[in-house]
Amino acid sequence: MLTPARMALLHSHSPSSVSYSVSCFAILCLVFLVQFHIASSALIMSLKNHHNNNKHPRRSPMFQTNQTSCALFAGTWVRDDTYPLYQYANCPIIDAEFNCQMYGRPDSDYLKYRWRPINCELPRFNGLEFLLKMKGKTVMFVGDSLGRNQWESLICLVAASAPSSQTQMIRGDPLSTFKFLDYGVSISYYRAPYLVDIDVMQGKRILRLDYISGNGNAWLNADVISFNTGHWWTHQGSLQGWDYMESGGKYYRDMDRVSALETGLRTWANWVDSNIDRTRTSVFFLSISPTHYDPSEWNGGASNAATTKNCYGETAPMTGTTKYPTGAYSDQMRVLDTVIRDMRGPAYLMDITMLSQLRKDGHPSIYSGDLSPEQRANPARSADCSHWCLPGLPDTWNQLFYTALFY
Repeated sequence: MLTPARMALLHSHSPSSVSYSVSCFAILCLVFLVQFHIASSALIMSLKNHHNNNKHPRRSPMFQTNQTSCALFAGTWVRDDTYPLYQYANCPIIDAEFNCQMYGRPDSDYLKYRWRPINCELPRFNGLEFLLKMKGKTVMFVGDSLGRNQWESLICLVAASAPSSQTQMIRGDPLSTFKFLDYGVSISYYRAPYLVDIDVMQGKRILRLDYISGNGNAWLNADVISFNTGHWWTHQGSLQGWDYMESGGKYYRDMDRVSALETGLRTWANWVDSNIDRTRTSVFFLSISPTHYDPSEWNGGASNAATTKNCYGETAPMTGTTKYPTGAYSDQMRVLDTVIRDMRGPAYLMDITMLSQLRKDGHPSIYSGDLSPEQRANPARSADCSHWCLPGLPDTWNQLFYTALFY
């Protein structure tokens, strides 16, 4: 739009036809510049609209396709040779179980993919911008080892942009913290695989579905907090993390796992609504991270002795888009969706499930730390198709996290 001052300037030179032509040319140039500015701002505005529309989402926060101007979590993976954004050798905090390149993974194409939403481009992660905007603040990841996977990824991404910054790592259990001392930024991980309490009573591990007490005291002062849970609720046998569940004052040797998850998540949601000051603290929840133990997911439903028995040997993503996983994780996601929608101040759901489901190539497989030669020779039993390599997929989770925080 032309301002009155610009209009006056144009009219003051209008007596001759030449001046008139010059005026028309000036108007066309100005319109072009305005349109160019609008076009260059489209990405940022669409992302800002997405962020503003999700501060208090009353719609389903899980299935976000075509519901905002930028559907962050629906799209495709595209090859990008400028990735990865850091090298494993420059980030010594990566745990052995995630450090695939260090432990002999022979291929590297899985590092060269970038997530492209359907109708926008994500801003590239900028670690220095992260430090400047989070100066003096604390980011905390709370949950199971997938939360630790994301925590280490964020540290590596930020450190790559500030290699000369003074840092400090404090490892503990359940709380570990990495500090960028020059900026007063702390990035913490709190291990709480069920979010709710688990106590030892008379030598037995009791999963207390109705309680968050000691855990929650450590979460109160975070400025940004991201929760996750899911995998541990399905574990059986020796992998099961509890001996009894307690709910409503009663003790159970077992119960329906989806119902138990819902009870625990509602305890968490009520705790957040009652204890977290949402004017000060931003709350996120990472949706269920899929596993890739079943090759029928990417072999068109066919599974036989000739096919890969799990993620071992997978070197490329599935193409296009896919449906959400079926089975236990699908049920878990429906519960998570319902609980978040019922919150008084809903958490921002980082819906990474579908985009992660496409990445059958991103797991550590047999390159997860110092496995024995016997274990490496038997990937059907030893491959880790649950966690993710670093660098790798969790870097995209953090790019989306970064986008949701700042745009």
